Amino acid sequence: MTDILQHDVPELAADVAVVEEWMLAPDAVGLVLEAATMEAVFAAQRLERVDAMRRELLAEAPARRVGDTEVRERSIRLELAAAMRVSEYAAGRMLQLAEALVHRYPRALDSLAGARITLRHAELLVDEIDRLPAELRELVVAPAVVLAEAEAVGPFRRALRTLVERAQATTIEERTRAALEHRRVVLEHGSDGMSALTVFAPSVELQAIHARATALAKAITAHEEETRTLDQVRADVLCDLLIDGTTESTPAEARGIRATVVVTVPALSLLDDHAAGVGDQPTVEGVGPIPLSRARELCGGDSGWMRVLTHPETGMVLSVGREQYRPPAALRKLTRWRADRCMAPGCGVPASRCEIDHNLAWHDGGHTSLDNTAPFCKGHHIVKHHGGWMVRQLPDSGGAIEWISPTGRRYVVRPERRVPVFRPSPPHPASPARSLDDSSPPF
Repeated sequence: MTDILQHDVPELAADVAVVEEWMLAPDAVGLVLEAATMEAVFAAQRLERVDAMRRELLAEAPARRVGDTEVRERSIRLELAAAMRVSEYAAGRMLQLAEALVHRYPRALDSLAGARITLRHAELLVDEIDRLPAELRELVVAPAVVLAEAEAVGPFRRALRTLVERAQATTIEERTRAALEHRRVVLEHGSDGMSALTVFAPSVELQAIHARATALAKAITAHEEETRTLDQVRADVLCDLLIDGTTESTPAEARGIRATVVVTVPALSLLDDHAAGVGDQPTVEGVGPIPLSRARELCGGDSGWMRVLTHPETGMVLSVGREQYRPPAALRKLTRWRADRCMAPGCGVPASRCEIDHNLAWHDGGHTSLDNTAPFCKGHHIVKHHGGWMVRQLPDSGGAIEWISPTGRRYVVRPERRVPVFRPSPPHPASPARSLDDSSPPF
């Protein structure tokens, strides 16, 4: 049919080709995506109807002589829970989400109705942006929707929290000081002789505690005779350290392990509170933005901290603490710093806990270079090599990784940070041009 039209009516041939392609039966993954699309569309319709129901029942409440506003809201929540056979908590959550999307974030609701985001994306967007003062929400919602349409749930959650923190960066010092007053340790007794010990403390310290416990546990579970899981050993290690204060009961190779926390700080912010912009907020790997005062403390502190200083305009790495590198020092740390996370679609494992992969395998001619390496967690590293996926780093992308699934679908994962770029400056009239080999940065 397309051949005939190309001969008789060429301008219709392209349209017919599109229709023929659309009429092809979807594969197994396509069928799942069809169902997911309908689920998103119906979720948006349900939320619109839930909000309409709430407004209608509130309007009718005075005529029915229902009590005050709180009683009316409780009555509506009970009505929805009973009708849908869900808990009142779930019904209340649905009412809150519907009210937020319909009245405060219609752009997100439109995206959900068009199946460009999932219901989970919408829930995260409402939860995070609602934490902001009303005057800041409009500044965040548009870029948040763009992120939701581009990212899987895990990366979107992290990016959205960073976006929210940056929007209120001017108050992060005050908020951190206030939150610090509430640090505590809580013991919750459970069943079967088990309990939970919850520590509410600064994120940087808890990140370091978790990192050290993980490193110790990995050294222990590496022994063939060890039968405990990583989680079990991590819990046992923390108990040993807190009760006995030592790691003498652990294998020799696990003793002396200390935590490493990656702190990224725009260089000028160390010098002047007003020198850096809102987007230059200091960050900690796996934690997110931190107060500038805390960043200054960490950057001048113990050698266990890895300090990454970046130029505020070019993103050029000025220092990565070379005296602290472990083999193969510079490349591994720079690769992990650039990615921040496992470079598999939707994965949230911190890069510090990942393995460094040669995207083009070494035995196939791949180089050990920044444009051929990326961090993958152990599970995704195995999938990359044995799961039937095609994985490569896109040329001139700054570290973006393309994953092509066994069904032919393409997913691109971009690193968290820009790669250092060296460019020649134009020649000065009184001096020769600078060569590409000149090690001095161009600024």
